[in-house]
Amino acid sequence: MNTKYQLPKDGGLIKDKAPKDIIHRYERMATRVFKSEYYGVQYVADTICRMVRAHSDSASARDIYEELPPFVLGLTTGHTPLGLYRELVKRYQSGQISFANVAVYSLDEFYPIRRTEQQSRNFRIHDEFLKHVDIQPENVHIPDGMVPESEISEYCAAYDKSIRKIDLMIIGFGEQGQVGFNEPGSYAKSHTRLVELTHNSRKAQSGLFFGLENTPKMAITMGIGTIMRADRIVLMAWGEDKAKAVQHIVEGEISDKVPASHLQEHPNIELVIDENAAEELTREQTPWLVGPCNWTPKFVRKAVVWLCGVVNKPILKLTYKDYIENSLGQLLEKCGSYDQINIRVFNDLQHTITGWPGGKPNADDSTRPAPSTPYPKRVLIFSPHPDDDVISMGGTFIRLVEQGHDVHVAYQTSGNVAVHDDVVLQNIDTSRELGLGDNFDEVCSLIASKKRGKPEPRKLLDIKGAIRRAEAKAAVRSFGLNPESNAHFLNLPFYETGGIKKGALTSKDIDIIVKLLREVRPHQIYAAGDLADPHGTHRTCMEAILEALDITKDDDWREECHLWLYRGAWMEWNLGMVDMAVPLSPDEMLKKRHAIYRHLSQKDIVPFPGSDTREFWQRAEERTQNTAKLYDRLGMAEYQAIEVFVKMF
Repeated sequence: MNTKYQLPKDGGLIKDKAPKDIIHRYERMATRVFKSEYYGVQYVADTICRMVRAHSDSASARDIYEELPPFVLGLTTGHTPLGLYRELVKRYQSGQISFANVAVYSLDEFYPIRRTEQQSRNFRIHDEFLKHVDIQPENVHIPDGMVPESEISEYCAAYDKSIRKIDLMIIGFGEQGQVGFNEPGSYAKSHTRLVELTHNSRKAQSGLFFGLENTPKMAITMGIGTIMRADRIVLMAWGEDKAKAVQHIVEGEISDKVPASHLQEHPNIELVIDENAAEELTREQTPWLVGPCNWTPKFVRKAVVWLCGVVNKPILKLTYKDYIENSLGQLLEKCGSYDQINIRVFNDLQHTITGWPGGKPNADDSTRPAPSTPYPKRVLIFSPHPDDDVISMGGTFIRLVEQGHDVHVAYQTSGNVAVHDDVVLQNIDTSRELGLGDNFDEVCSLIASKKRGKPEPRKLLDIKGAIRRAEAKAAVRSFGLNPESNAHFLNLPFYETGGIKKGALTSKDIDIIVKLLREVRPHQIYAAGDLADPHGTHRTCMEAILEALDITKDDDWREECHLWLYRGAWMEWNLGMVDMAVPLSPDEMLKKRHAIYRHLSQKDIVPFPGSDTREFWQRAEERTQNTAKLYDRLGMAEYQAIEVFVKMF
């Protein structure tokens, strides 16, 4: 499915007016930036198809008795190549490419692990790609995760030696610039070997294995030196969570701490990324340092906010010298004197602040983010998991309810796989202690029947889903919303696989959202606008909403409907993009915290906490307090915390 979630571009580098060597002058590696993963995938798939066909066509130039060796393709697994594999399967099924004379070498494998386990690289590359095309079994080469430890060194050396030639290597990289399992500290001439995984890498993979305790401590990986032997390399990255690594790899010095940076020295390499992964590159982050720009009001605001950070001054204290010495002379030439720019940006940013996210009734709304009419509004908040609503925009949610709007919340997925077994037992034991039924032993047996790497028993998932529904109801009930009439549990089918790997988005998911939209007929919609992994749950939920809105675009209620985007617990909108900022008082912060507390299953023993071990309320409070501090430093009023939103339409 072609992604529909792309934030509108507002100003920026005028690329057709600057020579390529100027645009790319900060970059040490050829880099192509595409609007979204979909277009980047089309380019990489075109490259693979073209090279495979050219290889096949070369057979006519060979001796009739000389067998054409297979085209050798190096591949990786994980989230990054998912879209590419789906596109290649689609092209094979439509007859655009054959893999009959293609050999595949896989980059890495966990150790120890059986090839039949769903988390193994072997299983995943077959499940996502190889079993759907006409590749010959003898042409598939994947490290064996069950080689006896006494033989592993010889095995790795033999695997490395067997890779005499790679025509094209397609790989992704981790958030620390890892390629394969070449962790920070890997050296440039490393070869295929057994490596010990860092704690951070194991934590990043622990979701696949249902906990850190089940995650392998070692892995087999091609070395950087092995990868460098490829004739051509295409690196891929999608989403803002890869943006910092992209900047280090493309613009930074070569360093063992960022293993993929060694690939700068390859003579035939290019990086293919989407706009979200490119956001830390100089040409995207500070394009006025690169070439001529289109100075729209929002883009001017972005530049001025950046300048305030560089010189550590509020907006109204910026001077002509500050602009000139920090490469913003072009802005002065296009938009007038520095003091007038300061005033315009100050007013522009100040007008984003409102205590009335649903619009203030009977008020002049000419400079307010939300219109004053109609009042009250019908509001629909989409929450990917059953706690994203209160974690990410709980203060605004509470404000909308207290200001009398008809607020509905839609929990798009059950969130059942994120409930720890111990939480289930505690809830069942509570029920037993209250005399409401004794199912404790039965549930213990259910938990004991779980098999590593397999979907959990449906009955156990149903219990976990019920726990999360009850928590979500308690959270909204804590600030006055009636959960029986205004909380909707959609249980979108794409999520309900029982495992970490989710299904593809289908019309069944979208139809559920269309039905709810037409029932509520909202004036305001709030949705999680994360820009990270295109195949993650938040992004899939966002795509489902946009597909549903596309279907309902001609409905009469759409004329007055606006879509507002909030962020998750980890990231925040750049102030240059913000359209609405809702300040929170200390008491409102406390109400929000208490609502988050109701999600007890996520409070202390979350199965997939990531690298940040703080509880969700702590992350959320730090994020919103930091946003308030940014507004304060720019010269605005000082608030306890601020939740910010971007308006999509």
